[in-house]
Amino acid sequence: MSSYNRSLNPKENLYVRERTGKVDQELEVANAEQVYRVNRDMLPLHCPMPGTYLWNSHPKVYLPIEQTGEAKCPYCGASYELSTMPS
Repeated sequence: MSSYNRSLNPKENLYVRERTGKVDQELEVANAEQVYRVNRDMLPLHCPMPGTYLWNSHPKVYLPIEQTGEAKCPYCGASYELSTMPS
């Protein structure tokens, strides 16, 4: 079954994609914080982080944090620090 529906307006020759997911999901606003602390079990690190709204965010970018313990997203400027505490 296709996830696209033909428009109900006959003058429009468009296909509209059906929405998926839940409206009531408890997600965080993407890149709302400026400094994120991450654990080694969250690697490889990417921005935006899992569990954030993606509709108003930037494309996913992987950030090298393993060697220096710090990384900064080139899109939104969010800073990431690698935690030394066990997860």
